[in-house]
Amino acid sequence: MTKVSSFYKAFSLLPQDKANAIYAVYGFCRICDDSIDEYNDLEILLELESELDSFFRGNTPDKPIWIALADVASKYEIKREPFFDLIKGQKMDYNFKEFLTQDQLMEYCYYVAGTVGLMILPILATKNHEILEESAINLGKAMQLTNILRDVGEDFENGRVYLPKELFEKYSYTYDELSKKIINDNFINLWEHEAKLAEELYESSLDSLYKFDDDSLYPVLTAAYIYREILDEVIRNSYDCLSKRNVVSNVKKTQIVLKIKNQLKNGGVK
Repeated sequence: MTKVSSFYKAFSLLPQDKANAIYAVYGFCRICDDSIDEYNDLEILLELESELDSFFRGNTPDKPIWIALADVASKYEIKREPFFDLIKGQKMDYNFKEFLTQDQLMEYCYYVAGTVGLMILPILATKNHEILEESAINLGKAMQLTNILRDVGEDFENGRVYLPKELFEKYSYTYDELSKKIINDNFINLWEHEAKLAEELYESSLDSLYKFDDDSLYPVLTAAYIYREILDEVIRNSYDCLSKRNVVSNVKKTQIVLKIKNQLKNGGVK
């Protein structure tokens, strides 16, 4: 999932009503994500799933998150499927098994991130959300791949390798080398393979973003470009995503915000 600083930097630019709706959905996502990533507690996730079922049956649980989401549902055409799919994605993390193929990794990226795009889409594209679903999913997948490429070393320390085994074999890079934090040409080629796919997903999603609501385009582009910049940060740091965490500085985020604003005034973002 998109981390809080990048998320709020982008969506604080929305009109207040839409921003509040986005924050409510993100609050649900945060609870879902933290149940496994922070607490490793399946019971929290299962309780959330039960409450979610009640919520979509018309019985709003008496908790702030559900009251907030009930307000969102009264204003926007949110769908139940992506909420339940996100929970399925967190169950995949709880029962983590290494991905053998790229297809398995992309399926995971849908469940933990493409779903988030679908959740917030009706808020950001009130008229066109039905035709923008693929773009929202692709943007979510691109962001999740970016997460994975940023956090290779950290994830390995936590017992998870998200990069598919078939790529380790294709580029002749080993888990032993990963454990020793070795950055060589084979690792760079493997990393670039996934980064290229992430870039393609960003491009395919950005091609359709102009169908979002006028008041939402600027924040959505900002979120996409700030997150996309993480890939460049890793490259600038000689591909060291094994021993350090690559972040986009506040100065750089501000530059991106201003650049997008100026380019939108001039007819488009490149």
